[in-house]
Amino acid sequence: MIKKEFTLNALEKKVCIDLARKSIKYYFENSSILTLNKKDFDKLPKPLLENKACFVTLTINNQLRGCVGHLNAIQPLYEDILENACSAAFSDTRFSALSEEDYSKIKIEVSILTEPFDFEFKSSNELINSLVKGKDGLIIRKGYHSATFLPSVWEEIDSKEEFLSHLCLKAGLAPDEWKNLGLKVQKYYAIKAKEV
Repeated sequence: MIKKEFTLNALEKKVCIDLARKSIKYYFENSSILTLNKKDFDKLPKPLLENKACFVTLTINNQLRGCVGHLNAIQPLYEDILENACSAAFSDTRFSALSEEDYSKIKIEVSILTEPFDFEFKSSNELINSLVKGKDGLIIRKGYHSATFLPSVWEEIDSKEEFLSHLCLKAGLAPDEWKNLGLKVQKYYAIKAKEV
């Protein structure tokens, strides 16, 4: 049996954003992660009940304000959104916890990820040539070092070389480490739900 590709329509994407926003608001009021009551759970679109991994990204005036998520599907998508929204708002170590004043200014983006798959390459040229700008999310690993860039990072970094160099730096590696053999690379794609 061929597995149907995961998709979300406009309404389902809106539900993703609404859940993330409600989760952050609820945390301000209760200092805990929102759990849905039966009525709200029963209204959820079916795709949000599937086990999927997601990242929740918060921005203020197009500047990153928090981004946290999972690379592997460990729970239903709606739960991953509720949890990662709170983590992006209150636990991203690069930022102080979101203030209630900033809550009204944030824009929320939810990226639902496909399962990462291994990508084998024999040279840095092959790695560069295989990258699809705007589509590929990447995970790199070497020893104890690892990092990921969501496909949306292509909106800020246009050059493939720069994309790889910044990703290496994020992993705590030398910026040109991607030119050396021994780097493990995985690719994934994302469906985006975004507040405008």
